Order: sequence, then C-alpha cells, then structure tokens
Amino acid sequence: MSVSTVRSLPLIHLALLFAAGALLAISSELPLSGYIHILLLAFVWRVCAKGAEQTLVRLFNQGLIFGLGYFIVALWWIYISLHDVGGMSTLLSSFAVFALAGLMAIYVGLAFGCGLLITNPLWRGLALPSAWVMAEYLRGQLFTGFPWMGLAESQVHGPFIQIAPYLGGLACTFLVVWASWQISLLKIRNALAVLSVIAITQILGMWQFTSPSGSAISVRLIQGNFEQSLKFNPKEILRQIDFYRDTIMKAPADLIIVPETAFPWPEHDLPDQSLEQIQNFANQSGSQVLLGLIGKVSIDEKSFRYSNRVSGFTKDQSRYHYDKYHLVPFGEFIPPGFQWFVDAFKVPMSNFARGSFSQAPFTVLGRDQDPSKARYAAISICYEDIFGNEIVSRLRQSQNPVNLLINVTNLAWFGQSQAPMQQLRLSQLRSIETGLPSLRATNTGITAIIDHRGEVQTALDQFVQGELTGLVQPYAGQTPYVIWGNWPILLASLFLLLSAYLRFRK
Repeated sequence: MSVSTVRSLPLIHLALLFAAGALLAISSELPLSGYIHILLLAFVWRVCAKGAEQTLVRLFNQGLIFGLGYFIVALWWIYISLHDVGGMSTLLSSFAVFALAGLMAIYVGLAFGCGLLITNPLWRGLALPSAWVMAEYLRGQLFTGFPWMGLAESQVHGPFIQIAPYLGGLACTFLVVWASWQISLLKIRNALAVLSVIAITQILGMWQFTSPSGSAISVRLIQGNFEQSLKFNPKEILRQIDFYRDTIMKAPADLIIVPETAFPWPEHDLPDQSLEQIQNFANQSGSQVLLGLIGKVSIDEKSFRYSNRVSGFTKDQSRYHYDKYHLVPFGEFIPPGFQWFVDAFKVPMSNFARGSFSQAPFTVLGRDQDPSKARYAAISICYEDIFGNEIVSRLRQSQNPVNLLINVTNLAWFGQSQAPMQQLRLSQLRSIETGLPSLRATNTGITAIIDHRGEVQTALDQFVQGELTGLVQPYAGQTPYVIWGNWPILLASLFLLLSAYLRFRK
C-alpha cells in the first residue's frame, strides 16, 4: 500500500475496517458466529461504500486493511510456536505473524477490489461473492496453500451449512458474502431474498447422501497432554513413549488412536521394543491401533529420509503406513531461501519426505477380524484436514469406499489459544461435506468424536491427560461434493465474475 493511498483514506475509515476484521475473527469463537459474520460483513460493505469515487487500488487497500485485522487476530497463535516454543526473538516472531497475516490479507484485498469495482448493485451482489470464492480458492492453492480461517468454518454454526454436502465450503463462503451484501442495502426485498435462500438451504439439508454401514465401532482416543518443549528432551521423550505404549495396552477396543508424533522418535530406532509390544497386544486382544511416529522412507539403496507417519497395527497382519502428504512449510520442509528463518527457530526441525497423494485407507476390521465386515478410514495428519478438496479427491480415488475420517494432530505448538477450536470446526466441516463421521486424536486437545452431520458427540477437555472412549457409527455413500469437488462453485463463480465485468465494460 502506498503512503499517498493511505493518506487518501480517512483514518477513521481505516480504523473501522481494521476493527471490523478483528471483530470478525473474535466472533468466530461465539455460538452464533455464522450469523454474526454476515452482519459484520454487511457493516463493512456500508463502510466501503462511503467516501470518494472508488478505484481498484483504493478498494484493494480497504480489503488489505480489513484482512490484516482479521488474520492478525485469527493467527496470533503462531507467535506462541515461534517465540514460546521455538525461542525466536519477540521482534522476529511478531514480524512472522504480521507477514503471514499480510500475505493472507492480499487475497481479501483482491476479493474487495475485483468485487466492489462493479457499481451496479445487482451485479455487485454477484461479483463480490464470486471474487471472494476465487480468492479463497487461490489462498488454498498458491505457495502450498493455507486456507485456514475461511468464512465457511463459521457456518458450522450458521444458516448456510446445509449447502456444504452439495457444493462444499466455498459455496458456504459464496452465500455468506452474498447475504451480507443484500443486507447492507437495507431494503426489505433484499432481506426477504436472504430469508428465502436460507429456507431453501434448510430444505436441502433434509436429504441424506450417506447411510449407516454395519455396526458401531468402539474407539479409544488417547490424549497425552505433553508440552511441546518436552519433545526435545531425551528423558521426556522416553516418558512420553512409555505413557502412550502403556495406555494403549491398558484396555482393548475395536480401534485405538494416539496423536501425531506420539512417539517422537524414528520408527526403526525406538527403544524397549515398544512397537513389538503394541503388535503383540493387537494380536492377543484383536484391537487395532493407529500410532503417530517418525517414519523412515527409502530414497535409494544408500539413503533415506524421515516422514511424519501414522502406523496401523492389526492382528497377524503387516503394519499399515500413512505418510503425511501435505507438509507444513518451515515445520516439515524448508522453502528455498528460508534456511535463515529456520536457523532462528531454536528447536530441531525436519525436512520430511512427502507421502504419496493416493495412499490406501486403513482397513478397520474390529475385534471380530471379519474381512466381510471391513470398513475403511481415510487418515490425515495435522493441518491436512483444512484442505477439503484434497480429502474428497482422495475419497473419489480410493479403491475401497471410505466410511470414516481420522485426523491425528499435535497442537501443543500453539499453547492456550483458539487454534484447537479453529481446527475442530474444520473437522466438523469435513464431516458435513463428506457425510462421514470423524475421529480426532490430539496431544493437548481437542480430542473428539464427530458424527456424519458434523455434530460433536463427545470430546475431552483441553490440557488434560486422559482418553476418550465411545462408539462411532461408520457411514457409506458419497455426497455430491465428494463426486464433483469444487468444480461447480468455481465454474459458477468464474462465469458470474466474467459476466459482471462484461456488463461493467458496456
């Protein structure tokens, strides 16, 4: 943003936009966040409509200021991982949060500029949500993608969530922005149009595309609650391994799941024959175990790399492996030119090998070990579950029909922040989009069982050591979103955006 452009915008104007963005992020944690977001965005459009004649640069900068307010508040927890856990300086940690928020805000600025440039109220009401959808899609694709804290997650507690099984989270985003624009016009007919669309989406929610598959599965989800800093202390690593191994073997269940890197040690060099003991437990009890650890991937005959892995243990069968596909920049791989940034992070970091995109789901047999009753679980690690289009693409490509989603993660990096709740909403959205239940096993919380409608059935409190036991009902079938992915909403948005611009030029 140029100095001259900033000066051309009144200070109160900038302050209102920044504050509105911050309030939007804060309201995401409230029970009626989906409704609040619509009203706050309606206020933003009223603010943007005031002042001198709008230009593309001016509109972009308004979106940039709004996006900065939103993402600085939404992503401040990255500071905890860099400063509190990583020992990075206050200045550099703060700069990193601001830089990431600024990068994310660029996409918001593009949505503002491309959508609000259309002056006709009717076409602006179509161009603005279309531009936002395209910007959100790009945010999830460019530079490995980071679509965290989109508008769609708020609709888990909002009026438009029922469209997610049909067209995915981006369709929720479209309707949120569209409805907020209609309300900003302060006309009765526009408010009635919003109410009509809400009613239609509620009716659409009456259809179910998946149905129960077999009997429910008994599960034990173990939450160790180990501080992240302890993972770099050899004695504490051994204590953590002992806890998870002993807790796994404490009681049987159809499926036992422990978090990401519960064993923060290379798989081939684990002490005390822990993996052999877990395999013996699986053989004797019939329980199946999914365990997060550090894997070893052979590059050639003489070299190998480590991976972020989930290993599965089943009675009298070879071990299952899922290696994380979508790696975290800086945390799991080093982008070119950023070694200096990683060097400032005073914890051991890894340059992990990337797993294949199309990895087989985990076969859930239960303790009866009957292959005819097998169900299949799609595994994801850490923030892989924020990429909804990747998950449904894997479901489409799977040779076996997937009945259950499983995510293992370690959010100890982010301390006492809103990050766990943000990711829980993402897991809820994934269940709604796919019509499949989800299991979440996390180190510090939120460990949860989520049903096929995205409702949290039961969960452990954060920052407690314990286990969550319960039953989960697998489901079979595919929602339209699993079949089509993002193509329908992307093509529709692109068509509306181009139509609006052709109209604008005339």
